[in-house]
Amino acid sequence: MVRLAIDGIGVEVPEGTTILEAAKRAGIKIPTLCYLKDLNEVGGCRVCVVEVEGADQLVAACNNVALDGMVVSTNSPKVRLARRVNVQLLLSQHDSSCTSCVRSGNCTLQSLSNDLGIYRQPYREHLAREEWDPAFPLWRDNEKCVKCLRCVQVCEKVQGLGVWDLTSRSTHASVGVRGRKPISTVDCAACGQCITHCPTGALRERDDTERVLAAIADPKKTVMVQVAPAVRTSWGEEFGLAPDASTIERLAAVLHAIGADYVFDTNFSADLTIMEEGSELLARIAEADKGGPDAPRLPLMTSCCPGWVRYVKARYPQFLPQVSSSKSPQQMFGAIAKAHYAEVLGVEPEDVYCVSVMPCVAKKAEAEQPEMRDGRGIPDVDAVLTVRELCRLVRASHMDPANFSEREFDAPLGFGGTGAGAIFGATGGVMEAALRSAHFLATGRNPEPDAFREVRGTEGWREATFDLAGRELRVAVAHGLANAGALLDALDRVLTYYDFVEVMACPGGCVGGGGQPIHDGSDLAGRREVVLRAFDASAPVRFSHENPDVQACYRDFLGHPLSEKSERLLHVPR
Repeated sequence: MVRLAIDGIGVEVPEGTTILEAAKRAGIKIPTLCYLKDLNEVGGCRVCVVEVEGADQLVAACNNVALDGMVVSTNSPKVRLARRVNVQLLLSQHDSSCTSCVRSGNCTLQSLSNDLGIYRQPYREHLAREEWDPAFPLWRDNEKCVKCLRCVQVCEKVQGLGVWDLTSRSTHASVGVRGRKPISTVDCAACGQCITHCPTGALRERDDTERVLAAIADPKKTVMVQVAPAVRTSWGEEFGLAPDASTIERLAAVLHAIGADYVFDTNFSADLTIMEEGSELLARIAEADKGGPDAPRLPLMTSCCPGWVRYVKARYPQFLPQVSSSKSPQQMFGAIAKAHYAEVLGVEPEDVYCVSVMPCVAKKAEAEQPEMRDGRGIPDVDAVLTVRELCRLVRASHMDPANFSEREFDAPLGFGGTGAGAIFGATGGVMEAALRSAHFLATGRNPEPDAFREVRGTEGWREATFDLAGRELRVAVAHGLANAGALLDALDRVLTYYDFVEVMACPGGCVGGGGQPIHDGSDLAGRREVVLRAFDASAPVRFSHENPDVQACYRDFLGHPLSEKSERLLHVPR
């Protein structure tokens, strides 16, 4: 242990603790900008500088360790002046048009400027101009970049992609796509983790709210909105609603007020995905166990996460045939909505405008893939909104969600969803839901709902073994693409073996998705997962195969899982 004084307060901390962490333990807040614990501790922005007695220069608190006997001042005149000048210099290279920025009111740089009393800019503005592909689902505005390198670090260390890099040097330094290539030509998974870790508005999703409003205003269009399971955990955060007040039923009422004709829960198609993917797993295992030159390879890998699928296509194409051919719940919903429920509701498929509200940026790219269209070229899903876009849409409509009463989802998909469908939004949730129904499909009886709880957890790559109708089933779960890459490398080198693998691109799964509300410096994925797990635990129906809407869909339209109609509508070629 070392003892030091920070702003006159005695502090005792373990050896190796940074000054920033030591101050935090003493209840003293030191402002930061580029800092992300264990991820980006480069001291590049110089906002966290402090004065150490006896030292000639100010030091960055984020990457300098506390020493025994050290006397630190975190808010001396010298420190305040340095911080103020450093932030002013950053602002000289930053587009400060806050009124037209999606992060206004939720921007770390804006908050720092206000806290430091910076109300005018003494330095001449010099902005870095850079062209960007407006069609790509992720948008970079280099004029708002403060070169904190957070995006570089999260993309490299957490996602293992290395899309971003620091180009040029000195006053010409700029953050952009590695090699200065167009974003559409590199291996970007569009996961959006760089967006949620950016302290300013330099990174955001492509905004599609105007497209949705145009469809709502079109009298020829029947607008159907589907809401993903993980959205229920987070949409109320932007409006200060407590978890018990930000129900999915209250959101349904708000969406109707905005102009949606029908609002549905994507839990329905999550359960539908389990039926198809679970059946696919059992069929693949049966064929693989027979052996022979034409036997399919194991493991079967989940296909619900479009960021993960993009990653496999770009980095590990040899594994693509092992990725489930089942479409994601988003796409299955769109396909069923236009092929079946449009007929039930008496509208033409081309007049249905399907909107997805997702905690994900990659869903935008997924909806635009050629294989996500029917034989006439009609897309399954017409527009995808992140949770952040949803919140902007609500604000643009001048609505206060707290003033709305709850409203049930619309028929014919009005069932509130199963617990299995809800946990899709958390890492391990797809695996657990699939195993519940796979057990039923293999044995004809339900397991205990929590029989597969071993797949839960926060480890980046975890594994478990279960008995499935007398056969040992080895499964693995990974979240975060760097962990997924390590798993695939091990499979490629035959260092391990699995029958079934679930991967989520974002840490924590969809609850930590790149389209979720941003709380700079805070990771709310774990708290959001608790909401989904609680919903599952209390749900009257916890098995996908018991969803009455799914049962009706098979009885009245699809026939059975993996039927010819199911293959045509709900699967893609692999």
